Amino acid sequence: MALAAGIAVAAVAGLVTLAVGLPSDEADQGLRQPAGAVSAGLESTGGTRAPAQPSRSATPSLSPSPSREKKDGTAASAPGPSASASADSGAGGRGGRAAEKPAAPGPRTGAPLTVSVQPYTWEGPCDQRYLVNRPPQEVSPPPVEQDAPAWVAKYGAVSSGRQFVTLTVQGTGEETVVVKSLKVRMAGKRAPLAWNDYVMGYPGVGCGGGVPERFFTVALDAARPAVVPQAGGADFPFKVSESDPEVYYVLADASAYDVRWYLELEWSSGSRNGTLRIDDEGRPFRTSGNNGRPAYEFPLGGEKWVEEGTTTG
Repeated sequence: MALAAGIAVAAVAGLVTLAVGLPSDEADQGLRQPAGAVSAGLESTGGTRAPAQPSRSATPSLSPSPSREKKDGTAASAPGPSASASADSGAGGRGGRAAEKPAAPGPRTGAPLTVSVQPYTWEGPCDQRYLVNRPPQEVSPPPVEQDAPAWVAKYGAVSSGRQFVTLTVQGTGEETVVVKSLKVRMAGKRAPLAWNDYVMGYPGVGCGGGVPERFFTVALDAARPAVVPQAGGADFPFKVSESDPEVYYVLADASAYDVRWYLELEWSSGSRNGTLRIDDEGRPFRTSGNNGRPAYEFPLGGEKWVEEGTTTG
């Protein structure tokens, strides 16, 4: 009997030990805590997040730059603002441990300047043209300059032959910011569009315009397009602040290609520096040659587009 009782006690003790060794549902859920809990801890050690830029068309790249996001399915659902924190928090969520490498410190503030971009300004009332993939009877009369963006969006129009882009650059504080350079980057180049060419404005009415200061040209057909100041005009660098903005006018021309392009503005302020991408609200600018394309103009007081040159002879 004593021997049987001893065996029974040993068996019960073994079962208790096995039960303690097995993880409960609650313990398992605790190990798989949401990744956001780890992201919050990393955020506090990784520096303050840079604020979003007011300009939708200027994408900042600051130095030093924060770590790039790892494309991890768990990280994508984490709410933490730091890309590195999100990726590491996914690993912490799976194993119940904090990330081994903390997120790299990010920049303390955003870029100390803003860039307002107007991609559809006109050098002169009758100088601007647009290529549209529609026949004349399906195209409304030419807009005034301030309504050009809406007209372009409605018809999917592309700047024809040349595109006049206006950049207003302003500091966000009293500190002086040096605008070191403005460079052209190519996003694509192919044969020009085989679309109809429509002249803006009305022939012979209010045409012509002067050359503004800070005027630059870009030859998009060149092998290596560059931003070139007008003859006798000043070139970069320039200085801006909140109370002393600058306006740059960039005239890009193309005849042999349909070109997608954007600009990069390089800046510095004290020990900080960076680059802003300048484009059309996240899309590259687009300018296409128009050689040999059917061209149309709209007579003042007329009711329809007519072939270019027939209005004033």
